[in-house]
Amino acid sequence: MTHPFLDRADLRDRVRAALGQFLQRRRDRLAEIEREALAPVADAIDALVLGGGKRLRPAFAYWGYRGAGGADRDEIVAAVAALELVQASALIHDDVMDGSETRRGEPAAHRRFANLHAASGWRGDRNAFGTAAAILLGDLCLVWSDEMLHASGVDPQTLARARPVFDDMRTEVTIGQYLDVQTQATGDTSTARASLVARFKSAKYTIEQPLVFGAALADGGRLAKAYSAFGLPLGEAFQLRDDILGVFGDPAVTGKPAGDDLREGKRTYLIAAAIERAGTAVFDAHLGDPQLDERGVALLRSTIVDSGALQRTEERIADLTESALDALAEAEITDEARDVLTGLAQAATQRAV
Repeated sequence: MTHPFLDRADLRDRVRAALGQFLQRRRDRLAEIEREALAPVADAIDALVLGGGKRLRPAFAYWGYRGAGGADRDEIVAAVAALELVQASALIHDDVMDGSETRRGEPAAHRRFANLHAASGWRGDRNAFGTAAAILLGDLCLVWSDEMLHASGVDPQTLARARPVFDDMRTEVTIGQYLDVQTQATGDTSTARASLVARFKSAKYTIEQPLVFGAALADGGRLAKAYSAFGLPLGEAFQLRDDILGVFGDPAVTGKPAGDDLREGKRTYLIAAAIERAGTAVFDAHLGDPQLDERGVALLRSTIVDSGALQRTEERIADLTESALDALAEAEITDEARDVLTGLAQAATQRAV
């Protein structure tokens, strides 16, 4: 018989339930302030946080905790669920910075509020309102991540032990976002720079730090080094897969228009590897063009493939994943956790969305 906690769908349901309970309390608080004006704020956060997502960050944190010997508790599930609000904040702000129109097949937060402005016949510029609302929405999610962690029911001593990891993780993802913006501004096309951005913008807060956070919740600080050896290369492999999907992914599956990363001009490892082999001419002419049509997308895709960059990126994903799994094999954790973390590693790097 399968152990119930080996069922990732079961954990996803528990995380979603914890988030739903917390967000209902926050909706009630917003209603006390101004029900009509703030209902769209609660609706937008509910749609993003409860409407989908892979729940990878809570899963890695939970199994980092279990791997360190922690017993299953609802309070721990609520604590790791707070990571989804950190993720929501990053997604909302990322979409504003990238000018993305959609997120998971629905209008991005800034578009959602621009549309609300237009439909309501309000004064001023609809897009400026949408951008301002989305920035505040992302900030609110970050504030609420802190509140959810502290309201989880985990005892103060455990919180004090885990809090520095939680804080460092949020600093790193914010700095990673800045490095991404700054890299696009400088036009740095090196693979070394692309790897640095990927590490701090995504890899560390997606896998490494959630694992270390989970270990801290179980008083398993001894595992921090082992979890980093597993989580950091796996997190980078996760981001590289995301970069490939941003260029070659099926819009029906990813929920974003085909080639959206090319229109946004993202300087990913995939793009940097292509420029190293093919030169800058094609990319200077088309990368970052918000009006890039299907023909332009096809041209950039073929250049990436012909340069060998796609194959090189796939090989790097494979190498990083192998390195991560080797480190996991050596980690002194429970066999149950090792089995689940191996499955999560496969899910993170072999996904289509």
